This record gives sequence, structure tokens and C-alpha cells, in this order.
Amino acid sequence: MIDKKHIGKQLPTFHAVAEASQLRFFAKATGETNPIYFQQQAARDAGYPDLPLPPTFLFSLAFQAPSNAWRDELGIVSSRILHGEETFRYHRMAHAGDTLCFEVRIADIYDKKGGALEFVVRETRVTNQRGEHVADLRDVLVQRNG
Repeated sequence: MIDKKHIGKQLPTFHAVAEASQLRFFAKATGETNPIYFQQQAARDAGYPDLPLPPTFLFSLAFQAPSNAWRDELGIVSSRILHGEETFRYHRMAHAGDTLCFEVRIADIYDKKGGALEFVVRETRVTNQRGEHVADLRDVLVQRNG
């Protein structure tokens, strides 16, 4: 069982740069067609300083965390995990070239089905290089046991 003593644990803060090429690739992969996600001039014409991040792109940047050692510390087995859910609450737009800071903490740990499924809820605060609050992310990792 994943020990609930880890609830509230702060994970290592990390930074990631929103690269224009990554934004374009992500927008294309998710079926986006709005030119503001592909062409800097279209983004500027729409009032943005550069390409805006497509919806849910922050989840991709979260994968740039330098280490998943916290999973080992909690006893999570990579081959038994599933992606449970994710939610995003946006406070301001982020753009290509922004350096984003991800502050992550474990918000909850619980189980269902008599421990056959264990859930780890992480909450992440994202700020930009100016310290402005960009978004709050919440994701749930599920570990299958047995």
C-alpha cells in the first residue's frame, strides 16, 4: 500500500521552456487548425506576443520533470500505473519562449476495491518567468495491485 504519510509532500520544483516547435507539433497532433497556434504573425494579429500554448499543452511540459524518483519513494511500480484523470484551471495565457515553473505536491492518496486500486493525486502550480500564476494542474495516477 502507498503510505498516506506522503500526502502534502512537495516534489522537486522544475522549469521548462515552451518551445515554438513543440507547440506547433502538439497543436497539429491534437487536430488544432487555428493559425494562432502555428504562425507567429497570426498570433500577433490576434493580440498575443507569440504563439499561445494550446489547451492541455502544460501536461506535456510536466513530463519534462528531471526525475520520477518520487514514484520509487512511494513504492509505485511503473508497469502497474495508469493515467487516471487530469484537470486544468487557467489564470493567464502562456506563450512560446516562456519559461514555466512547476511546483508539484501530492494532494491525496487513497485506494478503492479493497486496495486493488491505489490513487495518487498531484496538484501543480505553474508560474511564468515573471512569477505570474499561469495555471493549476491536477492529475491522478492509478496503480493496479494484484
